[in-house]
Amino acid sequence: MTEIALDAIDRKILAALQADAHATMEQLSALVGLSPSPCARRVRQLEAAGVIKRYVAVIDQDKVGLPISVFASIKLERQREEELDRFAKAIMRWPEIVECYLMTGQRDYLLRIVVKDLPAYEAFLKRTLTRLEGVASIESSFALGQVKHAQGLPIGE
Repeated sequence: MTEIALDAIDRKILAALQADAHATMEQLSALVGLSPSPCARRVRQLEAAGVIKRYVAVIDQDKVGLPISVFASIKLERQREEELDRFAKAIMRWPEIVECYLMTGQRDYLLRIVVKDLPAYEAFLKRTLTRLEGVASIESSFALGQVKHAQGLPIGE
């Protein structure tokens, strides 16, 4: 992965878009101190360089009936590249898994799984994770509440 050199204006643009990706180019340019045309050019450059990957709407999981977040630690039977790749490919099929990290330490993967209730998690666990070839163990922890969930990165200015 190559780090992109960002100047102060780029950082301001990124911070403003992280706060409100729905802002018009006029609003964005006023926030960062550029006229709309150069601001739009910089945004296009950041998109082309892959710094801005995509624009999304942030959905409140409680309001759409998915209040339960489960963190599942997965240990594989073997940590060979083909087993790691097979697991990563398999979990991409399930929308309930909203985050997946390859980890160091005692477990191989950490998953964040979002479901409507405990029976939904039990069903998901039984029909998916426990059926994956190569999974040695699954340890689930249920989030009682969310203290912080930052959408943006600490870009700085």
